[in-house]
Order: sequence, then structure tokens, then C-alpha cells
Amino acid sequence: MFSFFLLATAGFFAGVLNAVAGGGSFLTFPALVFVGIPPIAANATSAVAVFPGYLSAMFGFMKEIKAFDRLQLVLLSCLGVAGGIIGAVLLLVTPSAVFSWIVPWLLLAATLLFAFDRKIRALTTSNDEVKTSTKIIAPLAVSIYGGYFNGGVGIVLLSMFSFLGLKNLNQMIGLKNAMSFILSMASVVTFAIAGIVHWEEAIIVMVMATIGGYVGAIIAKKLPIHVFRFTIIFIGLTMSAAFFFTNNQ
Repeated sequence: MFSFFLLATAGFFAGVLNAVAGGGSFLTFPALVFVGIPPIAANATSAVAVFPGYLSAMFGFMKEIKAFDRLQLVLLSCLGVAGGIIGAVLLLVTPSAVFSWIVPWLLLAATLLFAFDRKIRALTTSNDEVKTSTKIIAPLAVSIYGGYFNGGVGIVLLSMFSFLGLKNLNQMIGLKNAMSFILSMASVVTFAIAGIVHWEEAIIVMVMATIGGYVGAIIAKKLPIHVFRFTIIFIGLTMSAAFFFTNNQ
């Protein structure tokens, strides 16, 4: 009963955070590990649980997505699928002990990216010309990261789009949601075929995250965004410290 309550609470607040500023995986992944799911399976289960939210978010920006160059959109989609599968396979072949060691570093990196995302975008937005090879390598690398570890992938995608020269923030957000959905779909299918998803826990988190997303949209209109940003950064640093501490025991 405690595990159900913990997962339901984590899922709900993850949905709230994702609706406002992102970072919900900082709650779902640690909660799944806490209830006894091994880190690799917890990461896969967390990816499945937050996966539907990307689709609804993507439809909210269809106008901006359709305005993007069709050929580049197809290229991004193909790179997203390829990267998502590669990242998922890399996760599956990573020894559990190695992944447990990597997790706190990934959480910390994602938290710092979130904390300094505005400064990163400000630095990368100044790039006007980007090589064709970079337009392929960058999305593929980010998609591999997203397939391997979903935490903070939205922030990495936004920074990447700024680096590639995009200026329209709404279009960047729309493309971020689209690529998150595509690469997550590829990784989720891979995880499901591999049989490492804990479906009962995933469904609990998924349902509560959907409810939390609706509530978060209402709350977002009443509370300042910096409150949520601070909360996400605090959670990310706390979870990173907790996993570092656990690994050193």
C-alpha cells in the first residue's frame, strides 16, 4: 500500500512539474527505484510512464511543427527513432552496477542543464551557421542520450535547437515535444520487447501523471514559474546526492 501511495504521489507531482516546467522524471525514477525496481528497469519503466504526455504536448504545437521545413522534420524523426533505439539497446547491455554508478552523474548533469538552460540557450543562439554534419550528429547524439536516460532530455533538446539556429521559441518547444515522443516511442518499444518494463507500476504512475498534468496546467496560471524551477532543481540535487550516497555505502 505504501508503494502504491508513493508511486501515485510521484506520478501526480511529476505530471504537475512536466505541465509547468519539466523535470518530472526526477520524481518518477527515484520513486521506482525506492519501491524495489532495479535501476535499469526503473529507468525503462519511468520512460514508459511519462511517454503518453509527450504526444498530447506535441498536438498542442502542431501549427508550429507543420511550419517547420518538411525535409528537416523527416530527418529529425529518423534520427530520433535511430537514436532512441541505440540508446535503449545501450541501456540493456549496460551492467547494472555500471548504470547504478552512472545514474547520479546523469541526474546531476540533467539538473545543472535545467538550472542553466537559459544561459546555455543564450550562448548557443548566437550561432548563425551550422555545418550539415552537425545537423545530423547533434540530434542523433541527443536522441541516444534520451533513449538511454530520459531525464532532462527536453532541456538538452531545447539547447540543441538553439545551437542549430532556431529562433522561434514556440516552434522549438513543439519540435522538442515531437522529438521527445519519437525517441521515447522507439526506446519504449525496445524496452517492452526486452521485457524489462514493470507494467503495474508504470500504469499507476502513468494515470496519476496524466491527472497531475491537468492540475498542473491550472496551477501554472496562478503560481510563478520560478517556484517550480526552484523545486525541480532542489529535487534534482537532492536525488543526485541520495544516489551518490547510496553508491558509496
